Amino acid sequence: MHSDIVKQGLTRTAHRTLFHAMGYSDEDLQKPLIGVCNAFNEIIPGHIHLRDIAEAVKLGVAAAGGTPIEFPAIGVCDGIAMGHRGMSFSLSSRELICDSIEAVATAHAFDGLVLIPNCDKIVPAMLMAAGRLNIPTVVVSGGPMLAGRHQGKDISVSTMFEAAGKVEAGQMSEDEMHAMEFQACPGCGSCAGLFTANTMNCMTEVLGMGLPGNGTIPAAYTGQRRMLAKKAGQVVVDLVQRDVRPRDIMTRAAFENAIAVDMAIGGSTNTALHLPAIAHEAGVDLSLDAFDEISRKAAYICKMSPGGTYHMQDLDEAGGICAVMKEISKLGLIHAEARTITGTIGERIKDAVIQNHDVIHDIDHAYMHKGGIAVLKGNLAPLGSVIKESAVEADLLVYTGTAKCYDSEEAAIEAIMSGEIKEGHVVVIRYEGPKGGPGMREMLNPTAVITGMGLKVALLTDGRFSGASRGACIGHISPEAMEGGPLALVHDGDTIAIDIPQRKLELLVSDDELARRKAAWQQPEPKVKTGYLSRYARLVTSANTGAVMK
Repeated sequence: MHSDIVKQGLTRTAHRTLFHAMGYSDEDLQKPLIGVCNAFNEIIPGHIHLRDIAEAVKLGVAAAGGTPIEFPAIGVCDGIAMGHRGMSFSLSSRELICDSIEAVATAHAFDGLVLIPNCDKIVPAMLMAAGRLNIPTVVVSGGPMLAGRHQGKDISVSTMFEAAGKVEAGQMSEDEMHAMEFQACPGCGSCAGLFTANTMNCMTEVLGMGLPGNGTIPAAYTGQRRMLAKKAGQVVVDLVQRDVRPRDIMTRAAFENAIAVDMAIGGSTNTALHLPAIAHEAGVDLSLDAFDEISRKAAYICKMSPGGTYHMQDLDEAGGICAVMKEISKLGLIHAEARTITGTIGERIKDAVIQNHDVIHDIDHAYMHKGGIAVLKGNLAPLGSVIKESAVEADLLVYTGTAKCYDSEEAAIEAIMSGEIKEGHVVVIRYEGPKGGPGMREMLNPTAVITGMGLKVALLTDGRFSGASRGACIGHISPEAMEGGPLALVHDGDTIAIDIPQRKLELLVSDDELARRKAAWQQPEPKVKTGYLSRYARLVTSANTGAVMK
């Protein structure tokens, strides 16, 4: 066993005594040492219950003949960090989490890992760590939150972000908004819609690194979740014994499967950051172009919140991710031979059945005969940009408008709330990319307020969006403004043309004029000059490469 380097031989007597100090017996040290990385904390609703998940995992590990050893991981709640400087630490925390798992797992020579995430950046961070370390690993998440209820309708956290715009527009009272605050998020779990956390937990399942149900079984279904966690603990010991590693599972075929399912369910645009980053750590080249290629062949068959009214509990009851995979396999988009932690994808989906055709459509009755995410290019985004097409209203799919430019999210919010933004405008928020933010902040506040106010406008940014965002929101524009990308050269009053079906994003300004503006452009001073974010800004790459650090 790999862990023998800290357990066996005369020179390891000090190591063994340190293990004994923690209560590990000689018998315990003869077994595989399984690190159980638990992202429990008391600041993320999706993580508040993870102690129970970890305890179940450890029972499973012990039952299978391993020795479980728990250690922590940090996490950031994107919802609480939203709309202020804290959001700079959301995406950037992904790299911190990945690095810290590498440090602990390597320093203590674990034979295998069970990784317990649930929310936005923690899930991809742990998958990145799995790919980098390449020791037998299982990921088991905490599960989605149940939808809240208000006046007989399902609601979620995205409802509350949009409520601010409704109050501003006089469509809702502050008293009603306050009452809804206590109803929208009824308990533990990752926020109830198909936002980034739940999208990535579903991707974990499709990549083969999690068990069936990982992405959809609600957190409140504690019995099912504990059984899933115990099974995860048992499976990792089996993987150690058979020496099955993450890079055996997270192959090119696995990532293509994940993109196809992402397109079918209309997942978060953040997958276009996270899947390439995970692939990078697993030694797989995955470009943004792959998303567009698969999207053109895919079918959008699940209209989940925020693009629709269904939430994760509905998807679970309808057959879950296995049923989705089974259906889109009819398009030839699923590599059935791809390995998982428990066999192949084909074996997993063989007996899957759609239980509710209102939630999971068959491909003949797809909402769109293409994927829910589109990659747009043009002179405004030479290296690409990303939009959740499935959450865009039909009259905004092709749109031409006048630019209103803001050099920060805060400035844009102030303009929107003051009534400066009118129909016919294109809101441009720049210097919010990986380097410029730094940290590529999510723009849920401005998109939600725009939606809540009922404004028919487009929004462009080199930042990113929450999975809860909807509307004509185009993010990840690359190269970013801080690197002198074309977004930095847009002026108020410029005309911008958006054609989502044709995958075009164009600034209607002559090449000569853009060249003059480029020659006159000067890079702004960094917003942060000390600490982790300063180091992050110097090392992070563009959004089109997954914003990985090199």
